[in-house]
Amino acid sequence: MDFCSYFSFTAEPFSKEVEDGELWLPPSKQMLLEMLIEAVHARKSVLLAGDPGVGKTCLLRALRHALSPQTFRLTYCANVTLGRRDFYRQLCLALGLARCSTAGDVFYAVSTHVEELAKERVFPVFVLDEAHLLHQDTLDHLHILLNYAWDSRALLSLVLLGLPELGERLRVRRNRSLYSRLHYRLTIDPLTPDDTADYLRVRLGRVGCTKELFTSDAIAMLHEAAAGSLRDTDRLATAALRASARKKRKLVERDVLSRVLQLDAEEAG
Repeated sequence: MDFCSYFSFTAEPFSKEVEDGELWLPPSKQMLLEMLIEAVHARKSVLLAGDPGVGKTCLLRALRHALSPQTFRLTYCANVTLGRRDFYRQLCLALGLARCSTAGDVFYAVSTHVEELAKERVFPVFVLDEAHLLHQDTLDHLHILLNYAWDSRALLSLVLLGLPELGERLRVRRNRSLYSRLHYRLTIDPLTPDDTADYLRVRLGRVGCTKELFTSDAIAMLHEAAAGSLRDTDRLATAALRASARKKRKLVERDVLSRVLQLDAEEAG
C-alpha cells in the first residue's frame, strides 16, 4: 500500500501539479504579489531576488494568474545563459516572431513588436528566470529594450528573477543603466515556522486530509531542516509521510522525521 492510500489522500499532497489559481502564498508573499501586480500595471520593471526554493517561480505563476491576457502578454524565458544574439533570438521565438540573422535585426523585430502591441493596448511583460546567469553582453543591452520614444514611454515591464547575487551584479557601475530602470527591487524571504505549518495544513487539506498529520515538534524539525525552502519542504514532507506509512503510524512524529533527515543527509554527503 502506498502512502497516499494509507492516509486516504485523493492525490499526492506535495506534487508540483497545482493550478495557478490554487497556489498557496503566505501573507509576506501575498504582499510581494501585490507589488508585482502594481509594478506591471504601472509599466515598471522589477528585480526579484531570493535563495533557491523559496517560491520565486510560485510567485510568478500567481502573477500570471492575476494578469488579464487581454491586457498583458507575459513571456517567460528560462534559458538566459545564451549570448546576446541567441538570447534575443530566443525572445523572438517566445513572442512568435520569425528568426532573424543578425543581432540588430533581432532587436529591431522585438522592439517593433512591442510598439505594435502598445497600439493594440496590449503590454508585454518579459520574465527572465535565473537572471543571475545572464551573460554580461546581454546585461549591457537589456536596458535598451526599455527605451521607447527617446526614453519617454514605458511600453513593457522587465522582471529579472534570480539568486541574491543578481542584485550584487546589477549594482556594479557597468550595469547601472539597467539597475536604475528597475524601480521595484524586491526580496523574497524563506518561510517562517508559522508559514511552514500553514503550508503543510493547506496542501494536506487539498487532498482530503481533515486533521493534523505532523506533530508540532516534527513541523519545527522539518522547518529547520528545509531552511524555509518550499522545494525542500515538499521533498522532506513526502519522505516523512512515506516512512510513517511504512511504520503504520497515523501521525508524522519526531522520531520518524529524524530518521528521514538522517538518511537525507547521508545521501547528500
